[in-house]
Amino acid sequence: MIDQQIKNIFEGLLMAATDPLTIDDLAKIFAESNYSFTNNDIKDILNALSQDYAERGIEIVEVASGYRIQVKNDLAPWIAKLKAERPARYSRALMETLALIAYRQPITRAEIEDVRGVSVSSNIIKTLLEHEWIRVVGHKEVPGRPALLATTKKFLDYFNLKSLEELPALMEFTEQEADLLENSALPPEQVSASDNTNIEFDSELESKLDINTELKLNPEEN
Repeated sequence: MIDQQIKNIFEGLLMAATDPLTIDDLAKIFAESNYSFTNNDIKDILNALSQDYAERGIEIVEVASGYRIQVKNDLAPWIAKLKAERPARYSRALMETLALIAYRQPITRAEIEDVRGVSVSSNIIKTLLEHEWIRVVGHKEVPGRPALLATTKKFLDYFNLKSLEELPALMEFTEQEADLLENSALPPEQVSASDNTNIEFDSELESKLDINTELKLNPEEN
Protein backbone atom coordinates (compact mmCIF):
# COMPACT_ATOMS: atom_id res chain seq x y z
CA MET A 1 0.00 0.00 0.00
CA ILE A 2 1.45 3.33 -1.09
CA ASP A 3 1.16 6.16 1.42
CA GLN A 4 -1.48 8.72 0.43
CA GLN A 5 0.89 11.62 1.12
CA ILE A 6 3.35 10.21 -1.40
CA LYS A 7 0.63 9.98 -4.01
CA ASN A 8 -0.45 13.54 -3.20
CA ILE A 9 3.11 14.79 -3.77
CA PHE A 10 3.36 13.04 -7.13
CA GLU A 11 -0.05 14.32 -8.12
CA GLY A 12 0.93 17.87 -7.23
CA LEU A 13 4.18 17.64 -9.19
CA LEU A 14 2.46 16.36 -12.32
CA MET A 15 -0.27 18.97 -12.13
CA ALA A 16 2.15 21.85 -11.50
CA ALA A 17 4.63 20.87 -14.23
CA THR A 18 4.36 22.78 -17.49
CA ASP A 19 5.82 19.83 -19.42
CA PRO A 20 5.62 16.05 -18.97
CA LEU A 21 7.93 14.65 -16.30
CA THR A 22 10.15 11.64 -16.90
CA ILE A 23 11.06 8.99 -14.34
CA ASP A 24 14.49 10.63 -14.07
CA ASP A 25 12.89 14.05 -13.51
CA LEU A 26 10.86 12.69 -10.62
CA ALA A 27 13.84 10.80 -9.19
CA LYS A 28 15.95 13.99 -9.16
CA ILE A 29 13.25 15.86 -7.27
CA PHE A 30 13.41 13.34 -4.44
CA ALA A 31 17.19 12.82 -4.56
CA GLU A 32 17.88 15.23 -1.70
CA SER A 33 14.75 14.53 0.32
CA ASN A 34 13.83 12.13 3.09
CA TYR A 35 12.32 9.84 0.49
CA SER A 36 14.29 7.27 -1.46
CA PHE A 37 12.65 5.92 -4.59
CA THR A 38 13.98 3.58 -7.27
CA ASN A 39 12.72 3.90 -10.82
CA ASN A 40 10.43 0.93 -10.21
CA ASP A 41 9.09 2.61 -7.06
CA ILE A 42 8.21 5.70 -9.07
CA LYS A 43 6.45 3.60 -11.72
CA ASP A 44 4.47 1.83 -8.99
CA ILE A 45 3.38 5.19 -7.54
CA LEU A 46 2.31 6.44 -10.96
CA ASN A 47 0.38 3.23 -11.56
CA ALA A 48 -1.32 3.60 -8.19
CA LEU A 49 -2.37 7.15 -9.08
CA SER A 50 -3.69 5.92 -12.42
CA GLN A 51 -5.86 3.39 -10.61
CA ASP A 52 -7.16 6.14 -8.33
CA TYR A 53 -8.22 8.08 -11.43
CA ALA A 54 -10.02 5.14 -13.05
CA GLU A 55 -13.49 6.50 -12.20
CA ARG A 56 -12.56 10.17 -12.42
CA GLY A 57 -12.36 12.73 -15.22
CA ILE A 58 -8.58 12.90 -15.33
CA GLU A 59 -5.87 10.39 -16.14
CA ILE A 60 -2.11 9.95 -16.15
CA VAL A 61 -0.77 9.52 -19.67
CA GLU A 62 2.74 8.54 -20.73
CA VAL A 63 3.85 10.38 -23.85
CA ALA A 64 7.22 10.70 -25.56
CA SER A 65 8.48 13.36 -23.13
CA GLY A 66 7.29 11.69 -19.94
CA TYR A 67 4.16 11.50 -17.78
CA ARG A 68 1.42 14.10 -17.41
CA ILE A 69 -2.07 14.50 -15.96
CA GLN A 70 -4.78 15.45 -18.43
CA VAL A 71 -8.53 15.46 -18.88
CA LYS A 72 -9.89 12.23 -20.35
CA ASN A 73 -10.59 12.36 -24.07
CA ASP A 74 -14.27 11.48 -23.75
CA LEU A 75 -14.83 14.73 -21.83
CA ALA A 76 -13.51 16.90 -24.68
CA PRO A 77 -16.99 18.08 -25.82
CA TRP A 78 -17.67 19.42 -22.33
CA ILE A 79 -14.28 21.07 -21.97
CA ALA A 80 -14.80 22.76 -25.34
CA LYS A 81 -17.79 24.61 -23.87
CA LEU A 82 -15.37 26.57 -21.67
CA LYS A 83 -14.02 28.35 -24.72
CA ALA A 84 -15.84 31.51 -25.72
CA GLU A 85 -14.81 31.27 -29.37
CA ARG A 86 -15.18 28.37 -31.73
CA PRO A 87 -11.73 26.79 -32.20
CA ALA A 88 -9.94 27.13 -35.51
CA ARG A 89 -9.04 23.99 -37.44
CA TYR A 90 -6.07 22.59 -39.23
CA SER A 91 -6.62 21.91 -42.90
CA ARG A 92 -6.60 18.52 -44.55
CA ALA A 93 -3.56 19.63 -46.54
CA LEU A 94 -1.62 20.42 -43.38
CA MET A 95 -2.57 17.12 -41.75
CA GLU A 96 -1.64 15.13 -44.85
CA THR A 97 1.72 16.87 -44.94
CA LEU A 98 2.27 16.13 -41.26
CA ALA A 99 1.21 12.50 -41.73
CA LEU A 100 3.67 12.01 -44.59
CA ILE A 101 6.48 13.44 -42.50
CA ALA A 102 5.52 11.19 -39.58
CA TYR A 103 5.25 8.00 -41.64
CA ARG A 104 8.06 8.51 -44.15
CA GLN A 105 10.60 10.57 -42.23
CA PRO A 106 13.08 11.84 -43.02
CA ILE A 107 11.44 13.30 -46.12
CA THR A 108 11.93 16.36 -48.29
CA ARG A 109 9.29 18.86 -49.30
CA ALA A 110 9.61 17.75 -52.94
CA GLU A 111 8.98 14.12 -51.94
CA ILE A 112 5.84 15.20 -50.05
CA GLU A 113 4.64 17.02 -53.16
CA ASP A 114 5.31 13.94 -55.31
CA VAL A 115 3.09 11.81 -53.09
CA ARG A 116 0.29 14.36 -52.67
CA GLY A 117 0.32 15.41 -56.32
CA VAL A 118 0.12 19.12 -55.42
CA SER A 119 2.54 21.73 -54.15
CA VAL A 120 2.98 22.19 -50.41
CA SER A 121 2.25 25.70 -49.19
CA SER A 122 5.14 27.44 -47.44
CA ASN A 123 2.66 28.42 -44.70
CA ILE A 124 2.06 24.74 -43.92
CA ILE A 125 5.76 24.01 -43.37
CA LYS A 126 6.13 27.28 -41.44
CA THR A 127 3.18 26.42 -39.18
CA LEU A 128 4.50 22.93 -38.43
CA LEU A 129 7.95 24.31 -37.65
CA GLU A 130 6.55 27.07 -35.43
CA HIS A 131 4.54 24.55 -33.45
CA GLU A 132 7.72 22.44 -33.15
CA TRP A 133 5.90 19.39 -34.53
CA ILE A 134 8.60 18.96 -37.17
CA ARG A 135 12.28 19.87 -37.48
CA VAL A 136 15.06 19.82 -40.04
CA VAL A 137 17.29 16.81 -39.34
CA GLY A 138 19.69 17.14 -42.26
CA HIS A 139 19.93 17.70 -45.99
CA LYS A 140 19.57 15.18 -48.80
CA GLU A 141 22.70 14.72 -50.88
CA VAL A 142 21.13 15.67 -54.21
CA PRO A 143 21.36 18.89 -56.23
CA GLY A 144 20.12 21.75 -54.09
CA ARG A 145 20.55 19.69 -50.88
CA PRO A 146 16.89 20.02 -49.80
CA ALA A 147 16.08 19.89 -46.11
CA LEU A 148 15.05 16.55 -44.60
CA LEU A 149 12.04 16.87 -42.30
CA ALA A 150 11.13 14.68 -39.33
CA THR A 151 8.73 14.86 -36.39
CA THR A 152 9.62 15.84 -32.82
CA LYS A 153 8.74 14.76 -29.29
CA LYS A 154 6.26 17.64 -29.17
CA PHE A 155 4.38 16.04 -32.06
CA LEU A 156 4.17 12.77 -30.14
CA ASP A 157 3.16 14.55 -26.94
CA TYR A 158 0.40 16.50 -28.65
CA PHE A 159 -1.21 13.36 -30.03
CA ASN A 160 -0.72 11.33 -26.82
CA LEU A 161 1.85 9.00 -28.37
CA LYS A 162 4.87 7.46 -26.69
CA SER A 163 6.58 6.61 -29.99
CA LEU A 164 5.99 6.54 -33.74
CA GLU A 165 5.26 2.82 -33.47
CA GLU A 166 1.90 3.74 -31.90
CA LEU A 167 0.72 5.46 -35.08
CA PRO A 168 -2.02 3.46 -36.82
CA ALA A 169 -1.69 2.42 -40.45
CA LEU A 170 -1.96 5.03 -43.19
CA MET A 171 -4.30 4.03 -46.01
CA GLU A 172 -5.03 5.19 -49.55
CA PHE A 173 -7.14 8.32 -49.71
CA THR A 174 -10.62 8.41 -51.23
CA GLU A 175 -12.22 11.78 -51.98
CA GLN A 176 -15.41 10.77 -50.17
CA GLU A 177 -13.60 10.66 -46.81
CA ALA A 178 -12.11 14.16 -46.67
CA ASP A 179 -12.62 14.82 -42.96
CA LEU A 180 -10.65 17.55 -41.23
CA LEU A 181 -8.79 17.91 -37.96
CA GLU A 182 -10.15 20.31 -35.33
CA ASN A 183 -7.61 22.22 -33.30
CA SER A 184 -7.56 25.52 -31.49
CA ALA A 185 -4.03 26.64 -32.37
CA LEU A 186 -4.23 27.55 -36.07
CA PRO A 187 -5.38 31.05 -37.09
CA PRO A 188 -8.57 30.83 -39.20
CA GLU A 189 -6.95 32.63 -42.12
CA GLN A 190 -4.49 29.75 -42.49
CA VAL A 191 -7.17 27.10 -42.75
CA SER A 192 -7.27 25.46 -46.19
CA ALA A 193 -7.88 22.10 -47.83
CA SER A 194 -6.24 20.10 -50.57
CA ASP A 195 -7.50 18.77 -53.85
CA ASN A 196 -6.41 15.67 -55.77
CA THR A 197 -4.73 14.21 -52.71
CA ASN A 198 -3.94 10.53 -52.38
CA ILE A 199 -3.82 9.82 -48.64
CA GLU A 200 -6.51 8.62 -46.28
CA PHE A 201 -6.60 8.69 -42.50
CA ASP A 202 -8.16 5.40 -41.38
CA SER A 203 -10.73 5.33 -38.58
CA GLU A 204 -8.12 4.65 -35.89
CA LEU A 205 -5.93 7.52 -37.03
CA GLU A 206 -8.93 9.82 -37.22
CA SER A 207 -9.64 8.97 -33.61
CA LYS A 208 -6.04 9.75 -32.66
CA LEU A 209 -6.05 13.09 -34.47
CA ASP A 210 -9.64 14.14 -33.64
CA ILE A 211 -10.59 14.59 -37.29
CA ASN A 212 -14.04 16.07 -37.97
CA THR A 213 -16.08 17.25 -40.92
CA GLU A 214 -17.25 20.71 -39.86
CA LEU A 215 -14.81 22.85 -41.88
CA LYS A 216 -15.76 24.14 -45.35
CA LEU A 217 -13.18 23.30 -48.00
CA ASN A 218 -11.28 25.92 -49.95
CA PRO A 219 -10.08 24.22 -53.16
CA GLU A 220 -7.78 27.12 -54.08
CA GLU A 221 -5.19 26.33 -51.38
CA ASN A 222 -2.91 23.34 -51.14
